[in-house]
Amino acid sequence: MKKKLRIIFVWTLVSLLLQFGVYSLLNNQVQRVMAPVASEPITLQLKATIPSADLTNVQISYAKDYIAYSENGTLKVFNLKKQTIVFEKESPSVDDKALGVLTYQWLPDRNTLIYFYAKKNPNPITYVTVYPPQSTQQTTTQSTTPKTEDPNEKTTVSKVTTKEVPVKPRTEKRYGNPQLTELYTLELPDSDEDTSPDDRFNQTIDKFPAGGEIEEWVVSTYTNLMYLTVKNGSTEQLMEIDVMKNVRTLNKSGETIDNMAASDRYGTLYLDSKIGSTQQVIALNGTNRQTISKNDNDRILGIRDGKVYIGEVENDVLVKIKTTADLSEVKSNPILNTEWKGSIPFDNTQRTVIGSKGQIVVYDHLTAYIVTAGQLKEVNLHGDDNYISVDGAELIQLTREETTTEAELQPLN
Repeated sequence: MKKKLRIIFVWTLVSLLLQFGVYSLLNNQVQRVMAPVASEPITLQLKATIPSADLTNVQISYAKDYIAYSENGTLKVFNLKKQTIVFEKESPSVDDKALGVLTYQWLPDRNTLIYFYAKKNPNPITYVTVYPPQSTQQTTTQSTTPKTEDPNEKTTVSKVTTKEVPVKPRTEKRYGNPQLTELYTLELPDSDEDTSPDDRFNQTIDKFPAGGEIEEWVVSTYTNLMYLTVKNGSTEQLMEIDVMKNVRTLNKSGETIDNMAASDRYGTLYLDSKIGSTQQVIALNGTNRQTISKNDNDRILGIRDGKVYIGEVENDVLVKIKTTADLSEVKSNPILNTEWKGSIPFDNTQRTVIGSKGQIVVYDHLTAYIVTAGQLKEVNLHGDDNYISVDGAELIQLTREETTTEAELQPLN
C-alpha cells in the first residue's frame, strides 16, 4: 500500500513539474510577442539613382533596401542595392484615374508591401432565373342527395377541391458593384538575391464603393486587422478588414475621421472623430467605442510599444504631447500624462512618425522636429523631397534631375 502511494505521489509531482514547465515556456513566448525585446532599427548609408524624375508617394521598406513609389499611375518597387526596378503594376485604364493601384504600404516588420488595386467589373449586371412558389386554386362543387327518411327532403353537400397552378419562372436583373477592388500582398526577397517578388492576390473587397478614395490606412500586424477611411463624394466610410476575409463598416452616420493609429498589440483603433461640432479622440474595438479625450484640440499622433501618443494642437502649432497606456481593455477618459510642452509647426503639410525608441518626429520637406525624452531637436533637410522611415531611424533625401532622381539614405541623427 505504501509503495502504491509513493508511486502515485511521484507521478503527481512529475506531472505538476511538467505542467509548470510548459506553462512557463508558453508564458515566455507570449511575453516576447506582447512585449518584444527592443532591438536596434535597421539603417543604411547609400546612394542610388532612380530612373524617374516624377516620383510620388515614396515609401521605404522595413530593411531600408527597397523603395516603393508611384509614377504616372504605375506602382514601382526599386531595389536600392542593385539599383533596378523589380516590380511594376500598371493601371488597367489610361483615362480612368480612379482605377489601378489606389494606395500601398510596407508592413512595419518585414519586406512586404500590401496594396489595393481597382479595375472595372466585367459583369456588373447579372441575370438570375427566379422560380416563384407554386400557387394553389380552390374550386367548390355542390351536390344534392335525398335523405333516406324523407325522399322529398334533400341535403346539399359542398366539396372543395384544391389543385396547384403552375407558375412560369421569370428572369430578374441584379446590379453588382461596377468596380472590383482587390487586396494584394507583395513579398520581396532579400535585396541581394535574384528571386522575383511574390505578388499574391488576397481578397476582393466587395463593400468598397466604386470611385472611392482611401484617405487614411493603418495596419495592426499582430491582429491581422487593417482600418481605412474611404471617401466617395460627400460620404465617408470607416472600414475594418480582417485578413481572414471579414469586412465591416464601423463609422457612425455623419462622422468625419481625420487621423488614425492601430494598436500593434491588440488591434484597437484610435482616431480623431468629428460628428457635428463635437471633436473627440476615441478608441474603437469592433463596435465598442470609448472616449479617450474630449479636448477639441487633441489629435492622435500614433502608437508604439504600449503607448498611445496624443498631441494638443492650437492654431496649427503642436504645443503639448501626451500619452496613455495601450491596454487590452480600454476605458473612457483615461489619465493623459504630459511628455513634452513647447512649440512645433503642425498643419496639413507636416507628417508624424513615432520612432522605435519612443521619439516623436514631426517633419515637412525642410525641417524635422524630433522630441526625445522631453527634449526637442531640429534637423535641417536638404533634399528636394524628404522622407523618414516609419521607425524614425532613416532619412531618405531625394534630389530631382532632368530624367532621374538621386536618392541618398542615411541614419536620422
